[in-house]
Amino acid sequence: MTKYKFLVKSKGIYGFVINGHSGYAESGSDIVCAAVSSAAYMVANTITDVLGVKADIVEADACFSLKLQEKDIDKCGVLLKGLQLHLDELCTQYPEHITSGE
Repeated sequence: MTKYKFLVKSKGIYGFVINGHSGYAESGSDIVCAAVSSAAYMVANTITDVLGVKADIVEADACFSLKLQEKDIDKCGVLLKGLQLHLDELCTQYPEHITSGE
């Protein structure tokens, strides 16, 4: 199962951690994994390459995390909130394969 958690401070969301394999299908055919990965990478790439914000990004087997400095929360908040909404909707559609680790 894929688990995700958003990191929140008083100013808003400053990052996320995504762990695990969804187990929906075999590698290469797993639409849940593809939806999660694509959205997470799109947000990370937009933050770093389009907005030019430095982020602490960790990529490992079945783990992806991004953390921002507090000064960048306002600039990137809408992207992180969009990712949160996307992942929450995937939880509704595929509750046996993805969950929020709030």
